[in-house]
Amino acid sequence: MAVETILVIDDDQDLRGSIVEILSNDGFHAVGSESAEAALETIRALKPSLVIVDNMMPGMGGMALMPLLKKDFPNIRIIMITAFSTVENAVTAMKSGADDYISKPFRRDELLVAVRRNLEELKFTSQFLESGMDDILACLANQIRRQILATLACEKQMRFMNLTRHLGIADHTKVNFHLKNLKMNNLISQDREKVYRLTAEGEKMVDCLQLLSSRIPS
Repeated sequence: MAVETILVIDDDQDLRGSIVEILSNDGFHAVGSESAEAALETIRALKPSLVIVDNMMPGMGGMALMPLLKKDFPNIRIIMITAFSTVENAVTAMKSGADDYISKPFRRDELLVAVRRNLEELKFTSQFLESGMDDILACLANQIRRQILATLACEKQMRFMNLTRHLGIADHTKVNFHLKNLKMNNLISQDREKVYRLTAEGEKMVDCLQLLSSRIPS
């Protein structure tokens, strides 16, 4: 089995080294880079599957780097590290190219779960693209978004707090992040009473996912 390459971009040497060590001990090929500028050359050489980048760095920060990565390396997954977890920051990160984010301080297990999830989603997305599916399906690579759609398909409509309790996710900012992504892709709607429902396009996507689930190898 091929070892996944992960690039960690952070000007904090201690944090960068700790993340590289954690990932290496878990069987990944992890490499560190102290700046966004240096990382661009490393990415061209190593072609990593996943990049973990700090939001705030001297010179080019994570927000400025992510659009460049998505333009030149569209298949790379990006996890942004941020010290400020808010809905506004999450949405800005998503628009800039982040596939996921983790908030400081984070635990070892939280980091590994995010990394494994994004690598699984990368495989999921690649399978859709190879099948000639529409680009909108890329947004459904995320497991939480698929769970939201499946929940709304079953329950028909739900308020935000009921939805978060059903998903078992304590981080409301993260749920908001994924809800906004689904809304941006016209897969769910929200009325004035803040009740979420599937759109017609969302219902089609749920049917599509159910059909494909038995055909995509694990």
